[in-house]
Amino acid sequence: MIRVNGRNLDEYFPREALQIVVRGPFEKTETLGRYDIEANIDGGGTSGQAGALRHGIARAIEKLDPASRPTLKRAGYLTRDPRKKERKKYGQKGARARFQFSKR
Repeated sequence: MIRVNGRNLDEYFPREALQIVVRGPFEKTETLGRYDIEANIDGGGTSGQAGALRHGIARAIEKLDPASRPTLKRAGYLTRDPRKKERKKYGQKGARARFQFSKR
């Protein structure tokens, strides 16, 4: 059973695709139904939260069963998403956006 923020997985992530993302580590290591997961997630969007939950579940499975590390690593579940918000640059409106330019 997987509970996210006090709700069941299918209630918190109504889209089937996100549920498949979260269950990925269990299916790769053939441990579906063996563990109960209780997770608290905040910030980001639903897809990002599902990815973060998948990463956390994969790390927990790896700690409990070190022999499953190669399987999880090959599937890419142990790699953290390195993307972050780019900082605003001086002399510009934002990270990439410039102030409006007028030739005349």
